[in-house]
Parts: sequence; structure tokens; C-alpha cells
Amino acid sequence: MLLKVENITCRYDDQPVVEGMDFAVARGEIVSLLGPSGCGKTTALRAIAGFEPISAGRILIDGKAVSEPGRTLAPEARHFGMVFQDYALFPHLTVADNIAFGLRDASAAERRATIGHLLAATGLQNLGERYPHELSGGQAQRVALARALAPKPLLLLMDEPFSNLDVELRERLSLEVRDILKAEGITGILVTHDQHEAFAVSDKIGVMHGGRILQWDTPYNLYHEPAHRFVADFVGQGEFLLGEVIGPDSFQTELGVLKTDKACADSLGRKVDVLFRPDDIIPDESGDILTTVVEKAFKGAEILYTLQLPSGGRLLSLFPSHRNHALGEAVRVRIDAQHLICFPHQG
Repeated sequence: MLLKVENITCRYDDQPVVEGMDFAVARGEIVSLLGPSGCGKTTALRAIAGFEPISAGRILIDGKAVSEPGRTLAPEARHFGMVFQDYALFPHLTVADNIAFGLRDASAAERRATIGHLLAATGLQNLGERYPHELSGGQAQRVALARALAPKPLLLLMDEPFSNLDVELRERLSLEVRDILKAEGITGILVTHDQHEAFAVSDKIGVMHGGRILQWDTPYNLYHEPAHRFVADFVGQGEFLLGEVIGPDSFQTELGVLKTDKACADSLGRKVDVLFRPDDIIPDESGDILTTVVEKAFKGAEILYTLQLPSGGRLLSLFPSHRNHALGEAVRVRIDAQHLICFPHQG
């Protein structure tokens, strides 16, 4: 493993901000720390970078400890790259000179080759002589990325690098950044509050809450098999319906008896909340579940409907956008869930 974070704790004024954090990153892997504001993800990134001390645990690079209680290897000695939220470009330097800033020990020929390579890799071939104020937000983000990649860092750390961009550009650039890092063979850690960003970039994601990682997993598993109710709520969309356990792999709900390929609870009769994702609920004119449209959100190729059941419970479902139902209209759906997840009932 390139990076191992072993049970670290970080404190501010004697209060833990990160507590018991534990994960590992393989060489060439791209991972994200995902969570709401104040969950400790930026503090964790700063501790990995060497800007914050840790009060417990260890951080290791290639098996060597770089942070322990009472000892922190300086950031400049870690050979990491950083991309900040505000990009932090030097306004008096051209794009090419910004990229070359970390190459002071390289020969002129090496600098020229690296600049040319990274300008091409980031789609900035004709912008080398421009200054930061002449760039769009997306171009400035690419320059910041190229500057961080120029010294060939062991690890690239990215702190909310897309948050100042509009949604469409953010989604496009996150995919481009993943492609660039994979092509360059660079290991990366992204800190973000945006699940779409994390899903687009990451091989693994740690969902954080209250200074802890609640689940470290692939994007697919976080969505389909959340291990914690907070993860289920924070990642993706969905609604919960009340159920009662009637067998080791089945429960009774107002939609009938449903089965899952995972054990939901260990005691018969236990009340549970069953999670339904929008892709579990399929529009079907002959479906046996009658609902009423109470909300709709047009998303281009699809419309996300909020559907109310006779009991007052709600479901989400994605319909093809040509099926444009009015608020208050009755629509029929069916369940097509490969596996359902449930959690202890919250009254």
C-alpha cells in the first residue's frame, strides 16, 4: 500500500475533529473522503499532507511513518501534490510558468518537456502564455492540476477542487481529472461534499460523519449496500417504508411480502425501515401498486417522481421523460429490487 492511515485522531482545542480514522490507498488508486461540512474530511486531508498533527495513530507512506503523536514530517518532505479549492495560481506568472513552478531543480529541457506534456494532457496546448486572469474557471482548475502533477508526486491531494464551478462543468472536469490521473499513474485523494463528484472520480470512497468513516467501499456498494443509515440517506436518493421481519430474509410491508438476499434483522416481529431507491420502483401501467404523483423534477431524459401511497408513505421513481404525469395524477408502478436494505425502525 502506498498510504496507510492507521486509527488516527486529530484534535482542535482538545476536541476530536477526526477520530479513529483507518483506511489504506493502493498505488494508482483514486479515493474520496465524502461527507457534509464539518465532518472532518479537510482536517484528515491536512493531516495526510503534514499540515496538521495527529494525537493518536499513525500515517505511513510506503511503510514508513510520516505522522505520529509528537512527530510530523514536514509537508515539503512528503513529495505530495496539492490542488486547493481556490486553485492558488500565481497571478504574475503565465500558465507555463505556473506549471513549471515546482521544477526549479530540473534542467531547461526537462522543464520544457514537462510543460508541453502537461499542457497537452490537460487540454491547454494553446494557453501556455496566458495569465490566470485570462482563464475560465475550468481552465484555471486544469492549470492547478498540471502544476501539482509537474513534480510527479507520490500522492495528489485535492480539497474540494471543483466547488467553485457550475454543475455541468464540475461533472465534466471530474471525469477529465480521473482520466488524467489514471493516464499519469498518479494516486489521488479527493475531499468533497458532492457525491456525484466522488462517484465520478473514485475507485473507493469513505463516507464521513462526526469525524469518523462510517463506510469505506466502492461507489456501487455504497449506493446498493449502505452499511449505516446515514450512508443510505447521504448517498443517492431513496425513501424508507415501515416493515416487519417475518423471516431471516423476508419482511411484510404495505407493498406485500418482500424478500432480500441479505439478512435484515435477527428477530421475528422486529420493526424495520426498508430502503427503496428510485431504480427499485418501475413505472408499469399494469403494476399492482397504485400511487399518486405529489412532486416531480424534470432531469432531461428522465423525470424523478415522488409518489404517495394510500397510507401516506412515499416512493421515488424515475420515469422516461416522455411519460409526463401531472401532480395529483394516479400512476401504477411495480417493485424490481435485486436486493433490499433495511435498518432498525426509527419512530
